Amino acid sequence: MTQKIEQLLRRGAPNMQDIGGEAGAAARRVSERAAAEGFADISYAPVDSPFGTLHAATTKRGLVRVAFPEESVESVLERLAQRLSPRIVEAPASLDPVKRELDEYFAGRRRAFDIPLDWSLIGPFGARVLHVTSEIPYGGVLSYTEVATEAGSPRGSRAAGNALGANPIPIVIPCHRVLRSGGALGGYGGGLNRKRFLLELEGSLTPRQ
Repeated sequence: MTQKIEQLLRRGAPNMQDIGGEAGAAARRVSERAAAEGFADISYAPVDSPFGTLHAATTKRGLVRVAFPEESVESVLERLAQRLSPRIVEAPASLDPVKRELDEYFAGRRRAFDIPLDWSLIGPFGARVLHVTSEIPYGGVLSYTEVATEAGSPRGSRAAGNALGANPIPIVIPCHRVLRSGGALGGYGGGLNRKRFLLELEGSLTPRQ
């Protein structure tokens, strides 16, 4: 069985959506066992949200990626394989803590995430920016200039905006809480409608009538 798991991992992540019946059930069991026994370096699974199906991925360090619905699973997995490891499996049970905390957040019952994070996809400057961003409390906001200043680059608001736009773990690292000076929404990798939704959910923006 161990040899079979390793062969599957070398061939790449099985796409469970393309496998049905008994074969699909067997593939899911193999993937779950690979994740549970440490053969896989990355586990991923779909996650429901108010704006469609997200895809989340974890490593042994923690949550490494949250992808919005318009990002194809294939492209997300390909980039993870190139940047981190090709040993990827779909293992929904491994993502249960992530799904639970996101469900609680979207239901308004969670104000801070406790799941560990893997910062491997984030460069040095981006890490400084996103560490500042991760400290913005629920219901609070900062401007791009304020984030850049706290990250050690007072004149780097544009670069800070680029780092926020490249955030691989949106929602959990709350880049939606960063606005333009004066309160305009600015940009957001997931689209301005989602940014507004999240800010309204947290009470930092008044819902539109």
